This record gives sequence, C-alpha cells and structure tokens, in this order.
Amino acid sequence: MSRLLQQDGVCLEADGGVLCVSGDVDFDVAARLARAGSDWLEKQSADAGVTLDLSGVERVSSAALSVLLEWTRRARASGITIQRVRLSSALTSLTRVAGLDALLPLDAEAY
Repeated sequence: MSRLLQQDGVCLEADGGVLCVSGDVDFDVAARLARAGSDWLEKQSADAGVTLDLSGVERVSSAALSVLLEWTRRARASGITIQRVRLSSALTSLTRVAGLDALLPLDAEAY
C-alpha cells in the first residue's frame, strides 16, 4: 500500500486500483485529501476501474462526502470507471439522507 497523505489523523492510501481513506475527515483536511486523491486518479489509465473505500471514516462527515463527490467527478472526466464505493455505516446513512446513494456504485455491504 502506498501512503498518499497522512494528516491530522486522516490517512489516504492507494493499493492497486483502490483508494482508501481512514480517520475523521473534516473541512480542515478535506481540500488536501481531495487534491491528493485527484492527483492519484490523474495517474490512472483512462480505461482503469477503481474502488473508492471510505469504510474507515467513522464519523458522519459532509466533508468526506464532498471529497467523494470530487473524486467521482474527476474520475468520470478522465474516463475512469468507479467500480465500487465502500462507505462506513455513518457515511452510508448520510449518503442516503442526501439522496446520493442512487448515484454511486455502493457496495452491497454498505446497506
């Protein structure tokens, strides 16, 4: 696993085609997290399939959702398929409330 960002208890790692976030994502770290993940996405081949794993984000966080949406936008703009999105139970609940669950290829485990 390659560590892309470690800051304020938040860790972003990449392993193969998986981008993995853990820790309590807040707005103090969200911009750097989004940038680091976007940089990683830009290095993937246009026909790549990736998994975005936020199952390690335990606090309900609109900051984490905004990062997820930014990565989704960047991936689509680059022709990268998001094969799967893994969310913690807290983020799954927030995603449902926000009506975003229908827009993301969520892992069945998230439900």
